[in-house]
Amino acid sequence: MNRKRFNVIAAIVLSTALLLTASGPAEVRAEENPILIIGALYGGPITDAGYNQAMHVGVTAIKTNIKGVKIIEAENVADEAGATLTMENMIKQGAKMIIATAFNHQYPAFKLSKKYPNVIFEHAGGWEMGPNFANFFGKPPDGWYLMGIAAGMMTNSNKFGFVAAFPLGWTLTFINAFELGAKSVNPKAQTIVAYTFSWGNRAKEADTTNSLINQGVDVITMHVDSPSTVISTAESRGVYSIGFQSLAAQKFAPDYWITGTGFTLGNKLTWVASTVIDGTWKPIFKRWGMADGGMAMAPFGPKVPQKVKDAVNKVKADLDAGNIVVFKGPIKDQNGKVKVAKGAVLTENVMGSVNWFVEGVIGKPK
Repeated sequence: MNRKRFNVIAAIVLSTALLLTASGPAEVRAEENPILIIGALYGGPITDAGYNQAMHVGVTAIKTNIKGVKIIEAENVADEAGATLTMENMIKQGAKMIIATAFNHQYPAFKLSKKYPNVIFEHAGGWEMGPNFANFFGKPPDGWYLMGIAAGMMTNSNKFGFVAAFPLGWTLTFINAFELGAKSVNPKAQTIVAYTFSWGNRAKEADTTNSLINQGVDVITMHVDSPSTVISTAESRGVYSIGFQSLAAQKFAPDYWITGTGFTLGNKLTWVASTVIDGTWKPIFKRWGMADGGMAMAPFGPKVPQKVKDAVNKVKADLDAGNIVVFKGPIKDQNGKVKVAKGAVLTENVMGSVNWFVEGVIGKPK
């Protein structure tokens, strides 16, 4: 090799080394020393086009919105023992914030919050509070009221099917809001409820959907983790569907989709994470609805007439403005007993303990 060629190669090697010295270590430090490590766990798969996917999208938006945040995720953490082990492992990896999203993650997380007082715990949909433990969720009742209006205007049979996982207080509240919305435009509306007693049993969801359709319902909706099975089953039977949890559900019903609501929590969770980073986090009971961006409506399906769209959008504007309150009395239960007195309002702090159905709902609330 001649000296001139050697000098050129040496210069290239030296320049490369200088570049690596200037930029490489800084990039490595950003990865090795994140400003916040967040551990997030989900009860099911994050590709379910439902609840888990919506939560995953919300959590990962934090990393997009705040540079230097590291997220450790675990999906299909369905039981309490597994949740405890998963969160312990995340904390050992440096997590200073835990976001637990499944219903049965609440008490394992609450217990660990006492063991790890320097870690912030946020649970989705819960009610417990502590010095370093809080919870967040959307405000689904307004959306369910709107979905009821759409169903009430689209039905021919005046019968709707509601596939529910469990007879929980919030689930009953959703069903009641749906029926109240339907009845506001269709006094003959009836909602038939059937439980699967599982958040994610696809076989049961398909069987339950078919059973409801066989009873004459012509609109199906649900409160299970993934709406995909219920929606695709209804689609195969030529029955309208309304989605919940994720805005990704529409793809399962190209023809008989009406609309749906889903969680859009990315900006809200980004704000929560930012308070952890700057040291201003406080244990706050947080509920965000469509009016403030925590939830959103899905697009309408191809068979939905403009008059239905206009009616739903008009009521949505009134709900957002506070001109309509879904659970303002008088409201009676299935047996005709007044549950919310005239002028009174069923507030969020008691919705989770609702154990009754409104007039027009067919099924057992327990």
